[in-house]
Amino acid sequence: MTDVIKAFEAECQAEVAAQGQDEKLKGLARDFFNESAKHKYSYHFSWMGRPIIQLPQDMLAMQEIIWRVKPDLIIECGIAHGGSIIYYASLLELQGFGEVLGIDRDIRPHNREAIEAHPMSKRIAMIEGSSVDAAVVAQVKALAEGKKVILVLDSNHTHEHVLAELRAYAPLVAVDSYCVVMDTVVEDMPPEFFPDRPWGPGDNPKTAVWAYLEENRDFEIDQQMQNKLLMTVAPDGYLRRVR
Repeated sequence: MTDVIKAFEAECQAEVAAQGQDEKLKGLARDFFNESAKHKYSYHFSWMGRPIIQLPQDMLAMQEIIWRVKPDLIIECGIAHGGSIIYYASLLELQGFGEVLGIDRDIRPHNREAIEAHPMSKRIAMIEGSSVDAAVVAQVKALAEGKKVILVLDSNHTHEHVLAELRAYAPLVAVDSYCVVMDTVVEDMPPEFFPDRPWGPGDNPKTAVWAYLEENRDFEIDQQMQNKLLMTVAPDGYLRRVR
């Protein structure tokens, strides 16, 4: 690595750290997130023809992680329309190897049909069932054996469910790889945003992450990632395995 590249990276790291200390900037990002959420901002993007229902910032972060880790297997709990598993599959296609495993308790027929007809389906497998069901967990563990894994949790957002997913699947993640817990931002949003949901402030993926990190020291929150993104659905949710 040349001195010029090293200097550029060091400059970026310093600027990202400064962003993380800028309370005014973080407040503006939080205000934009909450105001735009009223219009379902994250619902309005797609990848290769399928709705992705994610923030572009987080998807760019996932690209950085995937390129750095170069996983054999990406496991995502939660499929919905399939945009994110197709996105991950397309990145694995670029790296030349790897597979995405999507898990969802209800893969609706029109979504399954669209995913299976997609050009990236050759790198996608799906399991229909609860991600915390013992039989599903056993199946996933068998598929992950001997593989370098990235894990993404984006299904039921209650504390109990996410904590169970972390306990079941986080140990599959390779050292220096990531477990990314989506929608930890629920903890930071107004309670009235979730009138018909079983989750909300005090009961959500972020509280599950905090609880899991109390009982497991193998992961650390990647503070640099969230400082860089500023607007993310996964504050405290980018977990890097350190041991």
